[in-house]
Amino acid sequence: MATERSQRAVLVTGASRGIGLETALALAAAGFDIWAGVRNLNDSDRMNAEASARKLRLNIIQIDVTSDQSVEEAIRTIEVKAGGLYGLVNNAGVTARAAFEEFPEEELRRIFEVNVFGTLRATRQALSSMRRAQTGRIILLSSIGGKIGAPSVAPYNASKFALEGFGEALFLELHPLGIDVSIIEPGIVKTGIWDEGSRILPVARDESSPYYKYFWAGEKLVEEALKSSRLTAVDVAREVVRAMTAARPKLRYVVGKRAALVLSLRRHLPGDLFERLYFGEYLRRIAARAAAGK
Repeated sequence: MATERSQRAVLVTGASRGIGLETALALAAAGFDIWAGVRNLNDSDRMNAEASARKLRLNIIQIDVTSDQSVEEAIRTIEVKAGGLYGLVNNAGVTARAAFEEFPEEELRRIFEVNVFGTLRATRQALSSMRRAQTGRIILLSSIGGKIGAPSVAPYNASKFALEGFGEALFLELHPLGIDVSIIEPGIVKTGIWDEGSRILPVARDESSPYYKYFWAGEKLVEEALKSSRLTAVDVAREVVRAMTAARPKLRYVVGKRAALVLSLRRHLPGDLFERLYFGEYLRRIAARAAAGK
């Protein structure tokens, strides 16, 4: 039988910083018993300080979503200490940027191991607790990149497209059991994942590459989009709270006006027209910048 605390226990993966930390704090402020999952417990002091400054409390727990044993141990610990698990926010994710032909195999596999298999692993392990309680919420952090492709992030796009299909299938399987599934689709959010030093792979800096001038022309457009974006981790966290608390949560939550506009255009325009307008404009801008060397 579910206890009062177990009905408020929520695990957030990848909670050490950025969207994950803001989500954990926002859910804690909404009254949930938050288990903030991190790979490295050295982040604990900084996270606890942030929570304390907001007069909130986090239960920081070590979890590596690429490890069966780590995921099993973390969720078993929550079940023992909280009496069960009500919610899972699959936030842990990584990215990297380079032309796909030159993308190192180990980086490609790392992206899928964290973004896709890590999400599947954590979700599968969490479900037994939710089924026993006949209630629960599973939230997947996707992206506008899970609905529309972009150059230099083909593996990331592929991983997020995979999450979109997984989320839809899971929604249909679990709804009859009293478990709700929601997919969060943010636009470009200003977080550390966009830091040039961490996002751009060394192979992309090889000036002899046939992709070099197009890649860097594209990066200029990325920088412009980042500078003009008003979307923050707080905005995303707010939508996660909405999905976790709504009486009848939606399957999808789009975050950001730009993302909503682009996805609306793709939904309502004929496919070939959208592609000519959206992709065509992007290709024209890339070609112009590459030709000008800017």
